[in-house]
Amino acid sequence: MLAQKYRFHGHGSLRFLYKNGQAIRSSLITMKYISNPRRRHSRFTVVIGKKVIKSAVRRNRLRRRIYEIIRLEIPTLKDSYDVALMVFSGEVYSMDHQSLTDQVKQLFSQAQLFK
Repeated sequence: MLAQKYRFHGHGSLRFLYKNGQAIRSSLITMKYISNPRRRHSRFTVVIGKKVIKSAVRRNRLRRRIYEIIRLEIPTLKDSYDVALMVFSGEVYSMDHQSLTDQVKQLFSQAQLFK
C-alpha cells in the first residue's frame, strides 16, 4: 500500500492537476503530472472509471496493483510532483505484472520523472 504522504487528499488539488498538468498518453493509460514545489514528496492517484471496468472489486484490485508498482518506483523518482494515472481500457486488468510495470515505467520515463 502506498503511504499516506504519497496520496492525494481532496478534489481541489486533483482538479488543479487535471486543468494545468501535462499529459502523456499510451494506448491504455494516460498520465497527467505537474511539478509541486510546495511539497517535499510526490503525490499519486490512480483513476479508473466505471465505464472502463464495471465491477468495483476489479477496479480496486487494478488500483492496488498500480499503487504497488508506484510504491516500488518512488525511490527512483524526482521529488515534488503530482501525478495522476488514468486507465482508459479494460485490457489493463488482464495484463500480467511485468507488462503493467513496463507501461507505468515508460510513462514515467517519457515525463522525465526519474532521477
